[in-house]
Amino acid sequence: MKIILTQEVSGLGAPGDIVEVRDGYGRNYLLPQGFAIAWSKGAEKQVAVIQRARSAREIRDLDHANEVKAQLAGLDVRLAARAGDGGRLFGSVTPAEIVTAVKSAGGPVLDRRRLELPAHIKSLGSYPVSVKLHPEVTAKFNLNVVQGK
Repeated sequence: MKIILTQEVSGLGAPGDIVEVRDGYGRNYLLPQGFAIAWSKGAEKQVAVIQRARSAREIRDLDHANEVKAQLAGLDVRLAARAGDGGRLFGSVTPAEIVTAVKSAGGPVLDRRRLELPAHIKSLGSYPVSVKLHPEVTAKFNLNVVQGK
């Protein structure tokens, strides 16, 4: 089965890639989850649009990825969140909130889909967060969730 990926799938490809997968994997997982669309001549024309959007978001090259990694390494990211008496948050911290906190701390603009969180952040404290900037470069920074709002 030929499909066009709309999101990055580890071990398979990046958005805009046309790949051949087994019928069951495509029909039962990739298509219902929204990770891919079925291949057709009309859909293949959309690949250019998907790849243009990806190139605008993507880190340009390995050198640029290392620059962004250096920026993130020296960054103190603080995120204010509402919490109860025991330090437990009302809800959890989302990747979009982390990206906003990095930007407000003077860091680079990141893609929220590239964040790799240790687990759901549901209490105050310090958490390690890694960002996959490039296939060869992963940056790490510390996220401090503090009482606020």
